[in-house]
Parts: sequence; C-alpha cells; structure tokens
Amino acid sequence: MKIVAAAALLHLCFSATAAVSGSGSTETALAAAPGDIALLPCYTVGNVTPSFTTWMKNGLEVAASLPPAGRRLAVQHDGSLAIREVMPGDEGSYLCSSTLPGNSTFQARVLLQVTGGPGNVSTSISPTTALSNGTLVAPRGSSVSFKCSVSSYPSQNLTWAFRGASSSNQSLAFTSESWLDFRIEDLQPSDQGVYICRAVNTVSLNTSTDRRQLLVYYVPDRHPDCMWASAQDPSRVQFSCSWLGAYPVPELRWGQGGGFQVTDSLSVTLNRSLLSDGETVRCTARHPLLGPGQEKSCSFTLNLPFPEGEPLVTALEATSVTLTCAEATSVPPANTTWRKGLQQDNVVAGSKYVLSEEGPILKLTILNISKDDEGVYFCRSENPLGVRELEVYLTVKTASSAYTGAIIGVFIAALIVGLAVIVAKNVYSSRHRICLGDGFGQMDEDRGDVLSLVESDDEQLFQDAVPRLPPITNGCHTTLVQIHRIPSSDYEDAETADLSPQQQEDTVQTEEPEDLVTF
Repeated sequence: MKIVAAAALLHLCFSATAAVSGSGSTETALAAAPGDIALLPCYTVGNVTPSFTTWMKNGLEVAASLPPAGRRLAVQHDGSLAIREVMPGDEGSYLCSSTLPGNSTFQARVLLQVTGGPGNVSTSISPTTALSNGTLVAPRGSSVSFKCSVSSYPSQNLTWAFRGASSSNQSLAFTSESWLDFRIEDLQPSDQGVYICRAVNTVSLNTSTDRRQLLVYYVPDRHPDCMWASAQDPSRVQFSCSWLGAYPVPELRWGQGGGFQVTDSLSVTLNRSLLSDGETVRCTARHPLLGPGQEKSCSFTLNLPFPEGEPLVTALEATSVTLTCAEATSVPPANTTWRKGLQQDNVVAGSKYVLSEEGPILKLTILNISKDDEGVYFCRSENPLGVRELEVYLTVKTASSAYTGAIIGVFIAALIVGLAVIVAKNVYSSRHRICLGDGFGQMDEDRGDVLSLVESDDEQLFQDAVPRLPPITNGCHTTLVQIHRIPSSDYEDAETADLSPQQQEDTVQTEEPEDLVTF
C-alpha cells in the first residue's frame, strides 16, 4: 500500500501561523487513492508531543487519542490521523485539535481528496489488421471506428489526439465521460499516423495515455505496366515492369521462375537465345492488400517480324516508282530498313532514293529509273526474336518494248474476234441440220439417198410401222423416218386389189418400183 506522508507538506505548516490557546489553525490539502494509507498531519511545530488529540469531520468526531484497537482511522503519538485503505467517501475537510503541555491548544485543518486513476486506459481501432509489431493496418477508402475508455475517480477528461505527417498534435475529440468514440469515413493516406487517447484526472491531474499507430495501405486500380526497350545489340531486349502508387512498396517478379523483389519498378535483360516466337512474357505484382490468387499482372506475346508487300514491281525507264513494305505484327517492334542487291547494301536517302514512313508502312521511292536500278530489293525487319525479309524484284522496261507489247495485244484481240465470227456463221448456216439431230458431226456428210413421198389410201398400213419420237431437248420435233424398198410386184398387188381389171392393167404397164418413205 501507498503511504501518504504529511512531511511533504511541512513547509506549508511552517509558514502558517500556529494559534496557541485555541486562537487559530492551519490548513493543508492531501490527495490519496483508494486503497492507500493516508496520514493527515496535526501539530508539527518543534518537538512537542501533544498530550491529547481529536479529529473531527463535518462536525463529527472520527478519531481521538488512545482509540480502540483495530480501527481503520487512528490518531498517532504525534497527533496525526492515519487512515488505512482509503476509500471513496473518506474525502472531506478534517479538523485536528491538540492539547499541548501547559494546557495550550493547537488546531489544524486538512482537506483530504480521494482520487483514483486514470487507469486501465483501453483503446481499439477497427476494422484493422495487426502486424507482428502491433502496428495496425487499414485499407484506403475504408471506414474506421476509434474507441477509448478509462477508469478514474472522481472524474476525468478524455481526448483523442492525432500525430501524423501533416499534424504534430491535433485534437480530434474530447469528453468528460469515461469513454470516447469517433469515426473516420473514407480513410485516406493523410490519416496515417499515431492516434493517442489521453485521460486526465480532474482532481489529481494525473494523466494516462495509450498510443496506436495506424498505417493506411493502398494499391493502384490499374494493372502493372509492361514495357520494352531496345538495346544496342539488336539480339537483346530489356523488359521493364512498373506498378507505381502502391503502399507499402509492392513485390514484382518477371516470368514464372525466380523470387519476388520488393520494388515498384523491375527490369530484366534477355537475349535471343532465351526468347521464342509466340512466348508470353508476364510480370506479376504482389501486395499485402491482395489475397492469394489475387495478384495483378501484365503480359505480352512475342512475335517475329512479318514484312508484307508486292514481290514484283514493273516500271518504265526514266520514271519514278515506290516500293512499299508494311510490318505491324512484331512484338517487340522490329527495326525495318531497305536493302539492295544480293549483298544487301543499305539504301541511303539522297537524290536517288527517298525514304518515308506512314505508321507501320515503310516506303522507298526510286527517282529517274534506269536499267541499273533493276534487280532485287529487300525489306528487312529485325527484332530480338529474329530477322525476316521481303524480297521485291524490280523490272525496268524501255518505252519501245511497251509499244510492242501493245501492238501484239491488239493483234491477238482482233484474231480472237475473227475466229468467233467465223464459228458463229457456220453454226447459223447449219442450224436446220443441228435441229434434225445430226449434230455438227454430220453436217457435211453427203447421204445420197433420194426420198420419194407417195400417197396411199390405206394410211393405217404405214402408221402402224412408224414409231414416234419424243421432242428433243433442242426444241425441234423429230419424226423417225424409215425407208422401205417395196418390190414392184408387191406394190402392184397392193394397189390393184381395189382397181378394175382395166385400171390394174394400166397400172402394171406404167408404174416402176420406187422407194416408199414412211413417217
């Protein structure tokens, strides 16, 4: 237990005027916490020991010399009052009356204040995550509640204060109650710092504090940026990955192998032997705010160059011509140049050659063309993956060769038109033979048969023997013609069967055998 001694206040007693024979008194103030032992002084002048002392509180006697044993309040030999295990309610104004040798008296007043705390200051900041060192972490944009409570007697003042990069000691909230809460909506990096809950006892002015450090974590909304940069050696390339605007500093890694590095910008240089066409190169970013499997990344797929253009170009002598080459698919972008001849000499811009670019299209204009300009040209594209070339062959023609070609073309066209007219005329002149079914193969054949048509009263005889053909696909109706050679004797018998004897005789004398045509 704590003992409150009156010796600390002797200077007040010495400076006071001691009233002997009951004419005056001194007054001092003491403070004690619940559970302590308080010692209230009385006569402290010189070495005189009072013969009898009484203590009164609020007009009532609370203690006197030679008290019963075991009392919590007891008068000591020097006249002081000892209060064991001070409790709330012991506070107040105490009056000491001492009788000194010679029957002189001395009075003194003591104001006892019972105070407790502040103790057990408790703070909480939520929702947050605690690091291993006790520091609290909250993400940017979140809502955070701050709570503080304290135990103090008889009263206290509570204050939330903030100490950050932009403020040395800013008061955020204040109350005289035993608890204090406040809230921050939309937490920002400027809210990062140390938060202090301070409790002050209004009587004893004792102070107690509790400090909590709060870190505000944040990551960019975007993914990391993947870039490349050409090296002096065209077979090498530098890949760069950056993810700026994250706190704390993120961890970055190129590819699948290797470990993460704590940095917001990471570069790696690779040569051609480590790269392949169609390979996907990826940069992965890791951060405490990103859970497992939530890493952010950027990537691109490597592609060989593929220059495109017309492989054959023809130009007239003394004119100008433009060779075109387009390359827009390579990753990283290729360096494209024009070369001439099998030795692939560099084409340099000057009075003969004009080089120009329109986005991914590279143009080579050759001025005042001559036969010396004829040959092969190369559109050469190179990136760290490899080299690809487009061969363009330039043919140079003179003006006379151009005219000769035109004349030959006109002659061939006229010949084709003439042949078409002749064929059409022959077809038209033989159209009746084509319709009769002979076709073109029988148009010029001389058949030599003589067709004779005869009439007969008995048509049924011939119709039964003549078959009918269906219409042919060329639109002409055709009847099968059969030629029957009838002997004269048979024909005469058929005709004279219905004649009179005189007519039959005439017919026999005049008719000759002939061919009978039936349809």
